[in-house]
Amino acid sequence: MGKILSENIRNIAIIGHSGEGKTSLAEALLFNGKSIDRLGKTTDKNTVMDFDEQELARGISISLACANTTWQGVKINIIDVPGFYDFDGEFQSAIRAVGSAVLVADANGQVSVGAEKAIDYCLKNHVPLMIFINGIDKENANYVATVQAFHDKYGKKIATMHTPIIRDGKMKGYVSVISGKAYEFTQGGRNEIAVPADKKDEIESLKFELTEAAAETSEEYLDKYLDGGWLSNDEIIIGIKRGLAAGDTIPVMGGSATQNLGVINLMNEIVEILPSLKERKAIEAINLADGSDLEVVCAENAPFSAQVFKTVADPFVGKLNMVRVFTGTLKSGMTVYNATTGEKERINTVYICKGKKQEVVDELVAGDIGAVNKLNNTNTGDTLCDEVARIKFSAIPFPKPVLTMAISAAKSGEEDKVFQGLNRLAEEDLTFIVEKDKETNQTVIRGQGETQLDIICKRLKSKFGVEAVLGEPRIAFRETITIPTEAEGKHKKQTGGAGQFGVVNIKFEPGAADGMFEFVDAVVGGAVPRQFIPAVEKGLREAILEGVLAGYPMVNLKCTLFDGKYHPVDSKEVAFVSAAKLAYEDACKRARPVILEPVYSFKITVPDAYTGDILGDMNKRRGRILGMEMVDGLQEISAEAPLAEMLKYATDLRSMTQGRGKYEGEFMCYEEVPFSAQEKIIADAKKNA
Repeated sequence: MGKILSENIRNIAIIGHSGEGKTSLAEALLFNGKSIDRLGKTTDKNTVMDFDEQELARGISISLACANTTWQGVKINIIDVPGFYDFDGEFQSAIRAVGSAVLVADANGQVSVGAEKAIDYCLKNHVPLMIFINGIDKENANYVATVQAFHDKYGKKIATMHTPIIRDGKMKGYVSVISGKAYEFTQGGRNEIAVPADKKDEIESLKFELTEAAAETSEEYLDKYLDGGWLSNDEIIIGIKRGLAAGDTIPVMGGSATQNLGVINLMNEIVEILPSLKERKAIEAINLADGSDLEVVCAENAPFSAQVFKTVADPFVGKLNMVRVFTGTLKSGMTVYNATTGEKERINTVYICKGKKQEVVDELVAGDIGAVNKLNNTNTGDTLCDEVARIKFSAIPFPKPVLTMAISAAKSGEEDKVFQGLNRLAEEDLTFIVEKDKETNQTVIRGQGETQLDIICKRLKSKFGVEAVLGEPRIAFRETITIPTEAEGKHKKQTGGAGQFGVVNIKFEPGAADGMFEFVDAVVGGAVPRQFIPAVEKGLREAILEGVLAGYPMVNLKCTLFDGKYHPVDSKEVAFVSAAKLAYEDACKRARPVILEPVYSFKITVPDAYTGDILGDMNKRRGRILGMEMVDGLQEISAEAPLAEMLKYATDLRSMTQGRGKYEGEFMCYEEVPFSAQEKIIADAKKNA
């Protein structure tokens, strides 16, 4: 087709619970729009949207994938979004890019956890949403019960656009509530049929509900409805469109993606009632010229602005940045300003994506989605804009990492390759980070869950030819003393010729001024000459790197040097360094040393029904409950717990709440480890020494 206008673009993210047919629906949309010439299947591993090696091996989507098709003269950009919990970052990227969604739900009579979370997010953020109830051809499928389940949970927000025609327990077609016309599904289409006599009362009742919903979208319609008790079909459609655009009304349709039943009907509704980009609410941004807030609306004749929502390393074209153009036009050859980094970038080639393939295009207009390559310093979340009209969009709200694991090279000597490969992969996925833990000296990887981290290791091997091993991370324990004590450290070495001699008397006590280490010089009368006192402090600072129980750093230690001895010939700096270390070891062993562990504060958010399970589980983890409050209909539990007991909490919380719970943790302080746990820590340290 020729030049695309912004008003003739619809962008949709296909979202929902894992395994309910999102990729199959994307395939059917592309097939019906003639973007592909055959209908692939996920079971045959030949769909456009699932192409990654790990996606094919596991049978689930891992990364978002883009494609587009046309229908009734309208371009539909499609982003297939993973539904598995570990890949919530892909959901956030997709929603920022498209601004509207189609939720795929299995016709099993229930609202799945993934559907519930996606709908709640869309309602909270006013994202236009339609529901496609999939799998009406399956055994035991129940379209009616599934629609009712959504009604029970979301009430009048669910707009039942169609009533099903059921034969032999299966949905064979539908009656449009607004037009009153009946259709029977055919392979890839529909045929108009007579309205079944037993549907007339149901249609009348559903149309009444739709009319009420449409009337509430404007004062004009509400007045007309209250005065006359009705609205025209066109007014009902306009009202539904308004509610949909505001993210308050959710139309529901049904079909079968794999059998291509009802998909054309969905495409018609996407074109007809899904808001165009110019009808969508403004996007918030910052005017970099004066720091003021902006509301950016889709406009072709405005200065160029876009945001990178995904970065991929393509084996053929190199690094690809996927972009959503918000205003103006993106063309190859132009120079743009990266408002995030403050650097200029030259646009080389502009593409549109179709799964793993890219097609070169001349330009992308406001509202369109595509990709550019070979940008030097541009990554996910960055804003690209006109050099003169500099603006910056808000960052994409990626979830924070909740699971930490140690990672190491499977083969000795390949540590640098592992680290470099992980940093490259981190450019594609901002929901995980890799870093060197300064406390434990381990390389750790932090992400959303075990599946995500395992897949990262698999990609490390396939893309960079290096194998990594995951393991449990070490806890950054520390040691301290609990009572004051004194000790003498004496270093004497005579080997012929010049010797070494130094004696120090030091008081050790808990309570350093900075909570870590404090050295006090209280020597009088020159018992330790001035030039050797820094050596004593040096020896102590080196000594506290290893505690006397399990070798963890010693903290909160105040050391007061109050006496000592020296030899006018044999005393040297090295002698006083050694003497200080001897005094430290002797004293700290007698000063009732204990091990300290990091304690974190947690905010755990769950539906109220799971509160009892969370409280009981936290008690088993040596945790303390600080308080609870209802936030947006969910229970937010404030707690404190040792990090050692929370290493796998991300996995355990999902299990306890069926995926509905989430949490965030932040370091709070160090506390003494109970004696029973302390013995195990000491034993483990000796075993690993």
